[in-house]
Amino acid sequence: MQTLATKDYIVFFCYFILIVGYGLWIYKRKKKAVSDSKDYFLAEGSLTWWAIGASLIASNISAEQFIGMSGSGFKMGLAIATYEWMAALTLIIVAVFFIPVYLKNKIFTMPQYLNQRYNGNVAMIMAVFWLLLYVLVNLTSILYLGALAISSISGLNLSLCMVFLAIFAVMITLGGMKVIGYTDVIQVFFLILGGLVTTYLALNLVSEKFGTTGVINGFHLMKDNAADHFHMIFDKTNPNYMDLPGLSVLIGGMLIVNLNYWGCNQYITQRALGADLKTARSGILFAAFLKLLMPLIVVIPGIAAYVLYQKGGFQTEMLQDGSLNPDRAYPTLLNLLPVGLKGLSFAALTAAIVASLAGKANSIATIFTLDVYKKKINENADEKKLVSVGKLTIITVMIIAVGIAPLLGIDKKGGFQFIQECTGLVSPGVFAMFIMGFFWKKTTSNAALFGMIGGLCFSILFTILPRFVDLHFLYDFSFAVPNANGIYEIPFIDRMGFVFLICIIGMYLISIYETKKGVQTNGLEVDKSMFKVTSGFTVGSIIIIVILTALYTIFW
Repeated sequence: MQTLATKDYIVFFCYFILIVGYGLWIYKRKKKAVSDSKDYFLAEGSLTWWAIGASLIASNISAEQFIGMSGSGFKMGLAIATYEWMAALTLIIVAVFFIPVYLKNKIFTMPQYLNQRYNGNVAMIMAVFWLLLYVLVNLTSILYLGALAISSISGLNLSLCMVFLAIFAVMITLGGMKVIGYTDVIQVFFLILGGLVTTYLALNLVSEKFGTTGVINGFHLMKDNAADHFHMIFDKTNPNYMDLPGLSVLIGGMLIVNLNYWGCNQYITQRALGADLKTARSGILFAAFLKLLMPLIVVIPGIAAYVLYQKGGFQTEMLQDGSLNPDRAYPTLLNLLPVGLKGLSFAALTAAIVASLAGKANSIATIFTLDVYKKKINENADEKKLVSVGKLTIITVMIIAVGIAPLLGIDKKGGFQFIQECTGLVSPGVFAMFIMGFFWKKTTSNAALFGMIGGLCFSILFTILPRFVDLHFLYDFSFAVPNANGIYEIPFIDRMGFVFLICIIGMYLISIYETKKGVQTNGLEVDKSMFKVTSGFTVGSIIIIVILTALYTIFW
């Protein structure tokens, strides 16, 4: 069993004290005399652009990226980086088209948007759904996968690790969004620094394996000895096509995955909803630049581990229950770090996990307090009461997560895939409901319900369809490929694209029919001037697009 040395624990506890101490300082410095729910949940007007950008990344990157994406890097290579690089492009779209609509209409939660645009029934159904999804899937998976990673590195008991992470996250979350936002800046510093240290080690190990030195040599040796791991676009004969189906990662379902996650997700958009438009856009653009860097931290180490494994290294370390487990790649590399640096990388991993837990818990508390408690349980609750309910909610959901996380069997199919599959069942319908509500005034409430409920039903239908229908005829169009049992299935990302199109068409037809019947709709305040951007934002966006174009051209 691996353990941390005393120096590693010293480095880690220095990080712990720094985060908690800085959080307390921020809390006392920016605390208002009177508790205010918008200030507590949104840090209204308090977060700078760099704090918003750092908080977006800290909330997004967690154990499923460090462990899961490194494992995917080991298994399929650089192609998994499309989740990160396409997110950079998506963030620009969100900053230009989504955030102005939210801010102009004073939207603070996603259910509030649905209530203003559609009606209270749609909003309440989605509020309850999001609470269940965030608690039972997202929060628990982040907690469990994080504890699993920390346990494998430190040798500490799994349950003890879960309790520690939960308490650490609660300490930060109870301070509100201001504390989360500003401590996330330090979390991201540790996340990036520790991640780069691990990447440096991995590339050096590859160099040494071939009798040379230097990270540049290591990278070139990786490309030479694992050429099949440096392609971004797979053809249908690739065994990993089911996970990343060809051009769909650029113009198909991957866009829906990212636009729904970054644009329609309380967990993410909450960071920008308390700022003015210029600050919010600058923060999101900063996050987009950081996204370009993430594959270097979470994917390259996995590819390095694959090359070392192919050359005879890690033959026992990569095994779990007697079989090869790609998700063992990152913990295996961490355990090779020198004393002290291992503590730094351990702190980086913990930072990613705790930041994600804190952000998710705050979003859960925001939705429950403002969209459920305030509207259905205690309509007359004052601001102080709402803040108290929010804090109690944070503690409650963290206790629930600690209790049920080990029961979900998240690790059996891989944490990253578990989260994508669960959220992917509902993402197409939810995104259709949001995008139609944004930009087409005739969209009705019943059409939104069709998108929400119908999207889930069609997702389930396409998932089970191969059991009853031979989909071989779709193979020629690259829309179905055989699985390990020879059964032709629709790739996960393509399925999302199909369901999204069905939802859009269904919502359009329902809305046209109802508007002809005289059904009235609730429009949002939208005008073209909202979408104008500054010259600085334009230049930054162009730089990101040029970099992305170069990366996809080089590694096509």
